[in-house]
Amino acid sequence: MTNNINITTPEKHYQVIVIGAGITGLSTAINLRKEGLDVHILEQKDRIGGQIASFKEGEFVFESGPNTGVVNCPEVIELFDLSDTKLLTPNPNVKKRLIWKDKRFHQLPSNMYQGFTTSLFTWKDKFRILGEPWRKRGENPDESVADLVRRRLGKSFLDYAVNPFLSGVYAGNAETLITRYALPKLYNLEQDYGSFIGGAIKKGREPKSERDKKVTKEIFSAPDGLQTLTDNIAHKLGRESFTLGTKDCHIWPINKKGNSKDTQGENHTVMASPKWLISYIAEGQTHYISADYVVTTTGAYELKTLLPFINKEAIESFNSLRYAPVMQVAISISDIKGHGPLSYGGLIPSHSGESTLGILFPSSCYLGKAPAGGALFTAFLGGVHHPEVLKMSDKQIEKIIDHDIYEMLNLPKEITIDALHIFRHDKAIPQYEINSGERFEFIHQLEKNYQGLYLGGNMIDGIGLADRIKQGTTIAKKIIKSSSFS
Repeated sequence: MTNNINITTPEKHYQVIVIGAGITGLSTAINLRKEGLDVHILEQKDRIGGQIASFKEGEFVFESGPNTGVVNCPEVIELFDLSDTKLLTPNPNVKKRLIWKDKRFHQLPSNMYQGFTTSLFTWKDKFRILGEPWRKRGENPDESVADLVRRRLGKSFLDYAVNPFLSGVYAGNAETLITRYALPKLYNLEQDYGSFIGGAIKKGREPKSERDKKVTKEIFSAPDGLQTLTDNIAHKLGRESFTLGTKDCHIWPINKKGNSKDTQGENHTVMASPKWLISYIAEGQTHYISADYVVTTTGAYELKTLLPFINKEAIESFNSLRYAPVMQVAISISDIKGHGPLSYGGLIPSHSGESTLGILFPSSCYLGKAPAGGALFTAFLGGVHHPEVLKMSDKQIEKIIDHDIYEMLNLPKEITIDALHIFRHDKAIPQYEINSGERFEFIHQLEKNYQGLYLGGNMIDGIGLADRIKQGTTIAKKIIKSSSFS
């Protein structure tokens, strides 16, 4: 960072600057633009979309980041409508979820009969679940997901339902993920209603607004991949709304006299008196702009550099956030020879000894993901239990995928894998562990102390696509409300 800078006038002033062109930033920006606010997005990469990236190879359509989301809030439907994007819903005939146990996949029960006949859970826990509605509420607010599930449902439900679910969502550890942070809806069912089962029934009977009726709980994608959504949002905003390939971005609050101090106490002077000064390098040149509002949507690990005015010790709550590393492998098969599984996918418990977290079957779920007679699989490997996988060579990964396809999925050897596409994500999924409360509180205090600053991204408010869309929409609404009174 450069000190002793005297800037007579920033190059340009915006109402809102958004840092990051991922789905959170895009959701924020398009909702702001809808209300006529002047918004500009700074993005470190040379492309728009963040972790969302879709690829087409022949008739195969695959992802390098998120494959699907869940319509668990109306903001998802509203963003698709706002961006003129078709919401791709799954094949209604594909409802099965599979769980790995005893060297084969079993169907996860979806009704009471299947729940009592499945071999996934012990008979003790099957009968024990009948008493779940009358079990005492938990008193430990920092109870782990593992402890909560063992207490209310039993160990086999933890091992063969919740554990693989967390492997698929968080690539994490049920023993260290804290329920009220990682699964707040589950936590609130017990705290508000005293029971998972009773709470779900009562919530289902509560009257819903027309807006809430949009929540279908279905998984979603978009035609030609999720990048269709981000591309359409970018098109709506216009190319002039983005500056890509930025480096060394820093944000400073500016007082009423127009002065800003960096971490070394050096003054930066501007003639105007906006709330924020932003510097960045693009195409080899340093630029200075100003804004009334700034929204960050980056990873927690970038905030120390991005917000240099924050005390180094105070920002430790961001630096301590652990991220699960995840490898994603897209597997294309041109001729599945009639063996394509009619299932959403299979999840694998962490104690199974496998380094694969789960395998999705996108071509079973959605039309157009593979050619007729072909199949597309997506395997996820690594996570907090097997971070070493990301350092393996492509040859080693190919051996694991052969094992997954021919032994775990039991496909005949005569079926040939056409191509593997391997994507490594060192910091894929933040883990909502015991330090999350400290981080959330620090974010709230920071936004309270520095009016006009909003900290978004998956370090707070959830990690799923729907969570990101809802957060972006919520931030936009706060800014719109604030700007109408300023």
